[in-house]
Amino acid sequence: MHHIAFVKHEANKAFLQAFGKHLRKLREERELSIRQLAAQCDLEHSQIYRIETGEINTTISMAQKIAEGLEIPHQELFNFRFPVKGTK
Repeated sequence: MHHIAFVKHEANKAFLQAFGKHLRKLREERELSIRQLAAQCDLEHSQIYRIETGEINTTISMAQKIAEGLEIPHQELFNFRFPVKGTK
C-alpha cells in the first residue's frame, strides 16, 4: 500500500512541476517578473515562486487569479502536455 501512495505522490509532484514550468513560460512570454505577476494577481510573490517550482499545489481560486493576472483564458493556464494514465 505504501508503494502505491509513493507512486501517486511522485505523479502528483511531476504534474505540479509541469504546471509550474508552463506558468513560468507564460509569465516570461509576457515579460513579467514574479513580483509583477504576484501584484497583478493580489498574491504573495513567494506563492508564485513556489507554484512555478512545483513546491505547492495551487487552488482553483489561485489559478483563476493567476489567469486573470496573465490576462489569459483560464483553460490556457492548463494547456500543457502531461501524460495521464489511461489516456492516449
